[in-house]
Amino acid sequence: MNNLAPSKPRGVGIGLRPPHYDSIFETTRPIGWLEIVPENFVGNEASARRVLRQCAERWPVIAHGVSMSVGGQAPFDDAYVAELKQLLDELDAPYYTDHLCYAAIDGVAYHDLLPLPYTEEAVRHCAKRIRELSDRLERPVGVENISFYAVMPGSEMTHGEFVTAVTDEADCGLLLDVNNVFVNASNHGGDPLQWLHALPLHRTMQMHVAGHIEEEGRIIDNHGRPVVPGVFAVLREALANTGAVPVLLEWDTDIPALDRVLDEADAVRDVFVEVLGADAATGADA
Repeated sequence: MNNLAPSKPRGVGIGLRPPHYDSIFETTRPIGWLEIVPENFVGNEASARRVLRQCAERWPVIAHGVSMSVGGQAPFDDAYVAELKQLLDELDAPYYTDHLCYAAIDGVAYHDLLPLPYTEEAVRHCAKRIRELSDRLERPVGVENISFYAVMPGSEMTHGEFVTAVTDEADCGLLLDVNNVFVNASNHGGDPLQWLHALPLHRTMQMHVAGHIEEEGRIIDNHGRPVVPGVFAVLREALANTGAVPVLLEWDTDIPALDRVLDEADAVRDVFVEVLGADAATGADA
């Protein structure tokens, strides 16, 4: 890919999703950067890669994986990692992010983000795999704090202690998902801001913000609704502690028209301006 936009994401971005492949080139509204799910492009048909190439000429593009199974037992798929590195190189992506979880067992992909036991053994295992992945991709790797609905048996520490221990051991970045912070606090009890401050905020390299739904008294992280005030409150506190890291508005299910997604991204940008000032937000999106 030639004539790429600057590779470093700044300000507020959105996810590049198939329903918007046409309309995204027609909009004149501000988009700071784009995030892709690389599994949608590695080994994919030429048309998807053509859209991605055109986007990369206009916006910085970052890859956020969903199936690497960082905490899993199986070795990384050599062919996939090689193709992923090639894609990241083409995008001139400064880093790669994935989830601090496992997603497959005995070769069976569960297409879900499953929680790990919060143990010292799991810390060492995950950190080793994160370092391996970073070496093979030849760029920093950040891991996301997932939403979880049950604590794995045998856990010896809290969620925040586990995420902190893994990122310290791996010396890697944190992709801070503020919606997941709110979801976990709602489902497991406690103040969302206390859950936030239990995480290694000084390692934050990027943030996610999204909507969720409530089902039978439990909050489900579905990325399919507008962001609620409680999540915006966590975002404000997070930005006040991290400074102007790039923030992504996620909308991945029941995806509306692009303008509706951009309306929500504008609301996220308003919080960015509120916390960090108009100059910071304008400079970030320039």
